[in-house]
Amino acid sequence: MARAPRSSTEDRPSSRRVGALVALWPFLRPYSGLMILAFAALVLTAGVSLVLPIAARRIVDHFGVAETQVLDQYFGAAIGIVLLLAAGTALRYYLVTRLGERVVADIRTAVFDRMIAMSPAVYERLMTGEVLSRITTDTTLILSVLGSSVSVALRNFLILVGGIALLLWTSAKLTGLVLLIVPAIIVPIVVLGRRLRTLSRENQDWIAASSGAASESLLSSQTVQAFTAEGPVRARFRDLTERSFDSARARIGVRAVMTAIVIFLIFSGVVGVLWVGARDVDAGAMSVGQLVQFIIYAVMVAGAAGALTEVWSEVQRAAGATERLVELLTLADTVRDPVAPVPAPSLAMADIRFEGVTFHYPTRPDRSALRAVDLTVRPGETVALVGPSGSGKTTVIQLLQRFWDPQEGRVAVGGVALRDLARADLRRQIALVPQDPVIFADTARANIRFGRPEATDAEVEAAARASAAHDFLSKLPDGYDTYVGERGVMLSGGQKQRIAIARAILRDAPLLLLDEATSALDAESERAVQEAVEHLARTRTTIIVAHRLATVKRADRIIVLDEGRVVAEGTHDALVAQGGLYARLARLQFTEGLAAAE
Repeated sequence: MARAPRSSTEDRPSSRRVGALVALWPFLRPYSGLMILAFAALVLTAGVSLVLPIAARRIVDHFGVAETQVLDQYFGAAIGIVLLLAAGTALRYYLVTRLGERVVADIRTAVFDRMIAMSPAVYERLMTGEVLSRITTDTTLILSVLGSSVSVALRNFLILVGGIALLLWTSAKLTGLVLLIVPAIIVPIVVLGRRLRTLSRENQDWIAASSGAASESLLSSQTVQAFTAEGPVRARFRDLTERSFDSARARIGVRAVMTAIVIFLIFSGVVGVLWVGARDVDAGAMSVGQLVQFIIYAVMVAGAAGALTEVWSEVQRAAGATERLVELLTLADTVRDPVAPVPAPSLAMADIRFEGVTFHYPTRPDRSALRAVDLTVRPGETVALVGPSGSGKTTVIQLLQRFWDPQEGRVAVGGVALRDLARADLRRQIALVPQDPVIFADTARANIRFGRPEATDAEVEAAARASAAHDFLSKLPDGYDTYVGERGVMLSGGQKQRIAIARAILRDAPLLLLDEATSALDAESERAVQEAVEHLARTRTTIIVAHRLATVKRADRIIVLDEGRVVAEGTHDALVAQGGLYARLARLQFTEGLAAAE
């Protein structure tokens, strides 16, 4: 069978040790009191279980000999023990299950908190679908172990140890015979257990791969359907799912073989020992009650050993899941906040500088997106970045938000390098309208308010009016409170973009970044939005990325980029007069515009 994929490259650490579960301790430590109570309940139930065979022995040995009143006392004591066992088991279940749910909820929160703050570089190597798989599937495995398997394992371990001790007390001779088969049981557990660990990790990797493929395809379902690619997409997902099933089948097969071998050895040994015990009873060397007690303890010990072998494979799977989650929690990010960040300068008064900036994306190390770029944006200035596709315009916007760090040079605000600032302090002063607006599965009002959660309804509607979104929002079935669907599926491209612009207007930040902000708007809406942007630009620094030069003619300064370099800058009229790339682009666009108008 093909080897399971490594979604974040082949350099993943994979210890494949059950000791990986130690990484759960920081999540368990805050609930030490709950663990102590659960352990106490577990010891109680295990102890009560071990007392029951003694009661059975007394009843058997005194049956037909003791008075009815004495037998009644024995049976009454047995009922009391069973009642105590039931209460202790219920308490153990409640405490252990509650502990497992609480810890897993904390793990999920910790992983999500970590991953939501990761830079784009991480997601170049790691699929979103795999992250979701780890947060759901892997944490479910851990929940199964913490909420059930560990409790079962500890209880059976106590019964195993206590049962062996009581077997020795009941009959040292028979116990010695039982212990002779222990080495034969341990060998298959160790040998087959290693294979189980490998298959468990492989199975989890295939599940994550199929989740990633499903997430990617479902998010792009319209594109898949438009290109009638349902067949290949279904085939790819089916192949990954089948590979996951094949690895699971192999794991189940190994586990079944191990379980069969262990159970056969255990119960065969028990039958042989009981044969010897029956002969001792016949010879008068032990009582019938003693043999019954020994039989019950032998069955309990055998059952505990069998349960431990089954739980062991679950523990191994949880260890693999823990490794994968720890990888996310310890994943190195190339963009990190400094240990002692410098207070962020106010972008309302600070200039923005790119000083000898060279940058290439990690997946394209041989091609620079920016090459030795020097540029300055003064406070309150409106600067436009223009140039052909792939010239580095959007990269400038991303570096300015510190989604990436340049390999050479630095980006600074107010003379302070962005590397020395806390990213949140910097980004609070920035409002962004991306080329592909992000619309959340919520109401239109909530999507606009995302820019400033504390904003009033009146402020939300004012931002919508400024972005030319009010009219179409008012006509929706529930107005601003209309649910717009996942990724805004109920809205057109232009409507999504106007909501994104309203969100940026509502944020009211000193630095406004517009990355092709009006590319999906019709001419009338573009004109309205352009007027709103010009009004906003009077009181803040604005950087506009645009292909359509008509939207940047009034910028204070236009910077022309080509192949990652600044090749010209100036006003629209000055650049047209200079000739060169900008003049050629302007001639093409405005000539085409006139021809289209005619």
